[in-house]
Amino acid sequence: MRYTTYGKWTGLDLDSMSLEDVMQALSDFFLQSGFRGGRRFRGADDTIDGLREALLRLLFKEGFLSEDELDALRGDDEEISDAVMRDLVDRLIERLIAEGYLSVEDLERLARQGQMADGEGSVGPKSDVPLRFEVTSKGTDLLGYTALRQLMGAVGRSGIGMHETTRLATGVEASLGSKQYEFGDTMNLDVNATLLSAVAREGLGVPLALEYGDLMVHQSEYRSTCATVVLLDCSHSMILYGEDRFTPAKRVALALSHLIRNQYPGDTIRLVLFHDSAEEVPLGKLASVQVGPYHTNTCEGLKLARRLLAAERCDMRQIVMITDGKPSALTLPDGSIYKNPFGLDPEIRAQTMREVARCARAGVQVNTFMLAADYALVEFVKEMTALCRGKAYFATTLNLGEYIMMDFLRRRRQTV
Repeated sequence: MRYTTYGKWTGLDLDSMSLEDVMQALSDFFLQSGFRGGRRFRGADDTIDGLREALLRLLFKEGFLSEDELDALRGDDEEISDAVMRDLVDRLIERLIAEGYLSVEDLERLARQGQMADGEGSVGPKSDVPLRFEVTSKGTDLLGYTALRQLMGAVGRSGIGMHETTRLATGVEASLGSKQYEFGDTMNLDVNATLLSAVAREGLGVPLALEYGDLMVHQSEYRSTCATVVLLDCSHSMILYGEDRFTPAKRVALALSHLIRNQYPGDTIRLVLFHDSAEEVPLGKLASVQVGPYHTNTCEGLKLARRLLAAERCDMRQIVMITDGKPSALTLPDGSIYKNPFGLDPEIRAQTMREVARCARAGVQVNTFMLAADYALVEFVKEMTALCRGKAYFATTLNLGEYIMMDFLRRRRQTV
């Protein structure tokens, strides 16, 4: 038997509040990379308490709720009580978890925290470990969609198709002239051209004998496929010098991932982080990755990206490398890491260039997006770009996304 429960009407329908709008408004919080200004570094706040604080700021200090909604929450003293604010925030967190945007490691513990906030406490084992949450794949996809929408607005593109080329192919979509059928072509028969070929060969008559050479098929524009590895620098310099370069880079990677998975179904995209070493990270974990006290092992990142692309069977293979510093680390044959942050070490430079040459021989294009422009770095990127016939863009955190989107969509050539 079903029961209906009733509660006091507060004038605020929490269930109608858009969780997508909440996630988008908190995108900076979810994508934080440990930047705290200057040279200080601290891990991103992925605790439930940190999420509560972020929601409190959003709802009651940053204008997410309208004045009418705030008035509905005020009591007789014209103030919004702490209990009302806590209850609203906890219910929002519960909805985000129930709808699959967030996950927590211990749902029972979260429920106990909610009971304590309502005043129904109990004595239990003390825990000094904060309760943490994680953005799910669904939440990451929404953040990627939000970033893509913002970037495409800046680029000025409203419609996105597959990668166009100057070559022709046979296919179902008949947009150009016909050609004689060859083994392996899609059998999209041009009936009129086939009959005309037979008539031209033996004249008009009945019955009309068709031969293999009479077969004509429609042509359409050949659409290529592309395999992409995003090579993301997560060394310490990405948050040094008073600027957070890593969070905008993550936002662009999320947008590019969403674009490829939804608009280019034949394409693939993978993510590789490089620092003292390099490792592949699932795209669903991109929102939670952070910088650390690392150096820049560009060679190891390129090597892993090249190996991943070697397994892809696409017409185009490319590495999109986002970095702000010259190589400062190298993996030695015995597995140890050689580091030299002072200048451009000759051995590190030589090994990195060898790996760039291997990428070029394997048909992998390396497109580099630099977030810094000191002289030594510019010269290094010039040499690397010339070696692999790739493209280099010297960008800032403000226009990085536009550069990468325009490069991916237009496939333009720009060498430095």
